[in-house]
Amino acid sequence: MSYVVGVDIGGTTVKCGIFTSEGKLVDKWEVPTRKEENGKYIVEDIAAALKSKLIDNGVDIDDVEGIGMGVPGPVQPNGYVELCVNLGWKDIWPARQLEEAMGGKVTCMAGNDANVAALGEMWQGGGKGYSNVVAVTLGTGVGGGIILDGKMVAGSHGLGGEIGHIHIRDEETEACNCGGHGCVEQVASATGILREAKRNLAKTDKPSRMRDFGDELTCRNVCDCAKEGDEIAVETLETSCRYLGQALAAITLVIDPEIFVIGGGVSKAGSFLIELIRKYYKFYTPMTEKKADIALAMLGNDAGIYGAANLVLKK
Repeated sequence: MSYVVGVDIGGTTVKCGIFTSEGKLVDKWEVPTRKEENGKYIVEDIAAALKSKLIDNGVDIDDVEGIGMGVPGPVQPNGYVELCVNLGWKDIWPARQLEEAMGGKVTCMAGNDANVAALGEMWQGGGKGYSNVVAVTLGTGVGGGIILDGKMVAGSHGLGGEIGHIHIRDEETEACNCGGHGCVEQVASATGILREAKRNLAKTDKPSRMRDFGDELTCRNVCDCAKEGDEIAVETLETSCRYLGQALAAITLVIDPEIFVIGGGVSKAGSFLIELIRKYYKFYTPMTEKKADIALAMLGNDAGIYGAANLVLKK
């Protein structure tokens, strides 16, 4: 039997998984992300853990087709990472380094973590059965991944799929982390939704269940209150989903995917959220009824390791 390994590098932990080449998860685990000294220990920690876990699972290195890596930053098509702020990496070839750390016995590949997660959802998740998928992750920020004809689209400079930084709101005065203003991320992420809710609460004296949470108000509270019919919470989510729907419409009119897969913490609002997004998405694409559907992601935090593993199978 042949195997593939998926590695999803995060700012706090590195998630790893061993899979059969057919997509069955054999084992998964996490190791701490050691970011000291500009992340110089991350790759060697991954290699040490992989060697140990392969032995524990009775998997011979010669039976491993390859190791895929999801990296939280732009990855050039040749595997080069110019800068990865969350890890402290600069001018690095992570897949090449992991290959060397594994003794040159197995092929390693790297891709942007959001694109890799999209690949995972296409392989074994909410996008299974499709070959043209756009995955949108609504978390602290807004991530995106584009799969066309079964292949990741990273773009010429690693910027493909940076959906969160599409400019969508002219009147936004606060700066985004990217340096721009009015990005999708600023209104449709968990952070953006919470900020929008606080702004709306400050504009009026109307009663709202959200006021009961005080300084402890979270995006999840906003979503729960909206489901209960809270007027200000509903207004908040309507605004966020309108801008997100507008962005998805623009993406549709450029690449025309088969399906959008929505994941991340905000997606736990479920069908309530999906229906709101779908309403505005349809409004902004009136020219045809036949267009991409919008569905919930299915793999949760495991999407990255699934996609990283599948990255190897796509080589």
